[in-house]
Amino acid sequence: MRSPSEVGAEAVPLVRPLPADTFCPQSRRRFVLIAAILASALGFIDGSILAIATPAIRVDLGASFAEAQWISNAYALTLSALILVGGAAGDRFGLRHAFVAGIALFIAASLACAVAPNPPMLIAFRAIQGIGAAIMVPGSLAIIAKAYPKKERGRAIGIWAAASALTTALGPVLGGVVLSAFGDGIWRVIFAVNLPLGLVSIYLLLAKVPADAPTEKRSLDLGGAALATLAFGALAYGLTSMSAEGERQMSGPSIAAGAVLLIVFIVFERRQREPMIDLSLFRVGAFAGANVATFFLYFALSANLFYLPMLLIAGWGLSAAEVGFIFLPLSVLIALLSGPVGQWSDRIGPRFPIASGSLVVAVAFAGLALLAYAGIHSFWWGVFPLMALMGLGMALVVSPLSTAVMTAVEDKDTGAASGINNAVSRIGGLIAVAAMGSLAAWVYAAVLNSGAASGIPGFGEPAPDVDAARLAASDAAFAAVALVTALLCLLSAIVAWTTVSGERLPWPRGSEAPQR
Repeated sequence: MRSPSEVGAEAVPLVRPLPADTFCPQSRRRFVLIAAILASALGFIDGSILAIATPAIRVDLGASFAEAQWISNAYALTLSALILVGGAAGDRFGLRHAFVAGIALFIAASLACAVAPNPPMLIAFRAIQGIGAAIMVPGSLAIIAKAYPKKERGRAIGIWAAASALTTALGPVLGGVVLSAFGDGIWRVIFAVNLPLGLVSIYLLLAKVPADAPTEKRSLDLGGAALATLAFGALAYGLTSMSAEGERQMSGPSIAAGAVLLIVFIVFERRQREPMIDLSLFRVGAFAGANVATFFLYFALSANLFYLPMLLIAGWGLSAAEVGFIFLPLSVLIALLSGPVGQWSDRIGPRFPIASGSLVVAVAFAGLALLAYAGIHSFWWGVFPLMALMGLGMALVVSPLSTAVMTAVEDKDTGAASGINNAVSRIGGLIAVAAMGSLAAWVYAAVLNSGAASGIPGFGEPAPDVDAARLAASDAAFAAVALVTALLCLLSAIVAWTTVSGERLPWPRGSEAPQR
């Protein structure tokens, strides 16, 4: 849950059935844990700070609005399309080997991002980063689960989760301070810092951790991965091009092509002996409903966490140091409340916590929309409290949503179910950044060109200056995004209430529940 599009996704980590035995002797297990924490920090720091750094990247590289969207989406595209294949690679080649390969590719692409001379090159290197992350992300938790015996596994995963929450909470704050202190060009350090973290992680894994044996000799569904990448890539390109000058004529054909490729992907997966996605799981109403709710909720979350920092920095003129604090309540509240909320969900069932949490997030986003629409530029007394409210809502959702996904299917399918839900949350973020960017661009242009939009500060009479008009248009554009996402969170609550189980967990308290 660590980048703007991952803040919630990582709370539902990709897992597979846990091993009965461990490959790692007790004296070496701490090295596995440290390596997994460092590797997780790579993606968490890189992703969460990127949202704060996007305005600086645009200024330094001269990136257009559409290019800024693709700097985020290129990574999200390859990660979301390939993460299930990445998880299967650990089964086929051994978790340590796959994990090391993912980290190595991620840090190599990070260094390339750090020296990218222009937006297209940065976008290409971000896509390669996503490929590395698709192998690295599922390996992080899985290697801990495989290295530790059952009686020690919960504590190890708890340490990993706490360290991840700390990284997520402090990363944007520290990154914002650095960006404010050293200027726009310092964004390159965000990517370069991955090198020492990654090298230490690789050293620990290769020098201190024995190799594990592959658990399955199953084939990798590379055909399905390629079709998924093309389908979601075409959809994202079509949605993004709606707001890009000179590319709007490609929007319709690209969206149509993406829809066709998505149908081809579904047909292809249905005919595969070992598909990347087991589509039969979607016949289970509770599983399908939980994933629809996930898509709507993380669509809304990703859109706001991508566009809000841009508004605050480029529109309101706030420093990156201040804006870095908007991620703090989300991370801290999820870290503090996920355990108690999970226990509450165990007692009453996941339906009420998911629905109520989604409603709280909807209220927070509606508040952001009202704030921007009214032109109230108050960060600490307006935006920050609403982000804290959003964090509370997400804390109510994260653990129960994980429970709902896992308990909707048979025990043998929990790994596949978790992986699909993880991918759905990331795809929601990918589509959100593309689609809401087009909405924001359309509203911005309409308000700026009209000069007489009712209720928009600075309009109704000739704007006193160009900057005031642009600020009013920016506020209106974000207000539209926040309002749409608030409605999607409301829809998520309705879907969860009508499809997710309201019964308590089927296993007794105190027995070992499926690990997430």
